[in-house]
Amino acid sequence: MAEFFKIIAEIVNILHDIIMDVASILGWQATDKDLHLWIIGIIGIISFFIVQFIFKRLAAWSIKSISFIYTFTLILVLVFAIEIQQGITGRGNMEFADAVAGINGFLLFFGIYLVITLIFKGIKKIFHKRNNQSNSNDSPTVENNEHLPSRQSRYHK
Repeated sequence: MAEFFKIIAEIVNILHDIIMDVASILGWQATDKDLHLWIIGIIGIISFFIVQFIFKRLAAWSIKSISFIYTFTLILVLVFAIEIQQGITGRGNMEFADAVAGINGFLLFFGIYLVITLIFKGIKKIFHKRNNQSNSNDSPTVENNEHLPSRQSRYHK
C-alpha cells in the first residue's frame, strides 16, 4: 500500500511541477497556495456540476441510490484514512488489500440489505395484489386505487 501512495504522490508532484512551470512561463505571479485555490476550485466546481446532474436523475429514481453513493464515498475515505494512519504510526499493516477488504465488507452488507429489502417489497406487493383482487371481486365498477397516494405525493410533501 505504501508503494501505491508513493506512485500517487509522484503523479501529483509531477502534475504540480508542470502547472507551476506553465504558470511561470505565462508570467503569472501565483504562489503555490494561489494555484491550489484555482486548481482545486475548478476541479471542485466541475465535479459539483457532474454530481448535481447525476444525483438529480438518481433522486427521481430512488433516494436510496444517493444514500449508497454518499456512504460508499464515506467508507472510501474512512478505509484509506485508517490505512494511512497505520502507515504513519506503525501500528498495524498499511496494505491496499486491507482497504479492499473493508470496502468489500460494506458492499457485502449493503448487498444483504438490498436482498432483504427486495424480499419484503415482494411480499408486500403480493399481499397488496391479493387485497386488490379480493376488493375488485366485491365491486368491479369501483376503482380501488383511489386511496393510494401517487409516487409524486409520497416523496414531495
